[in-house]
Amino acid sequence: MAEFWDIFISNLMDTTWLEAIAVVLGIASVWYARRENILVYPTGIISVLIYVYICFYTRLYADAGINFFYFLVSVYGWYNWVRGSVEKGKLEISVNNIRQQISGIGFIFISYWAIIGLIWIFNRDDMVYMHSYVPWVDAFTTSIFIVGMILMARKKVENWVYWIIGNIISIPLYFTKGLVFTSFQYLVFLIIAIFGYVEWRKRWALSQKAL
Repeated sequence: MAEFWDIFISNLMDTTWLEAIAVVLGIASVWYARRENILVYPTGIISVLIYVYICFYTRLYADAGINFFYFLVSVYGWYNWVRGSVEKGKLEISVNNIRQQISGIGFIFISYWAIIGLIWIFNRDDMVYMHSYVPWVDAFTTSIFIVGMILMARKKVENWVYWIIGNIISIPLYFTKGLVFTSFQYLVFLIIAIFGYVEWRKRWALSQKAL
């Protein structure tokens, strides 16, 4: 336990002010999402753009590209939430039908291999990395998070299921990489995501009773 806190404090001390801002805004974004608050998008957009800069500066080009994709989906989500409010008074929380569920799972499969391809392009000279489990797990969690973001943009209850699964996988992944502070951040994300699922499910159920 003492070793854990030593690593955690060490990671915390090594965190730059820019990364700290990105982390705080990332947590705030998930919190606002749980509350179904439009501020989920401006806070999330600033967070991912900071990560685009950090990843590009540290030559993690694939990660920078993925975060830029997060930015694009966040812009779409912001537009979709605002458009729904203008056209219908408010974009309502809903659940996936069977076709949408299958489409989400299928998109995970497609995006998974697309991300693996990108990782290979940028890291093919690092055989130690490519032969480890890390790129495969990274690609899997990223594909899950992408679907989660798309479903959140459409205010689907199931978006939280994807976030919960991705967070559960990410916690030990970052911990074993020595990024204890990031692992702790995903633990916070997991807790908020669980509450978010419960809260959105209740809101959807209440909306169905009102019909």
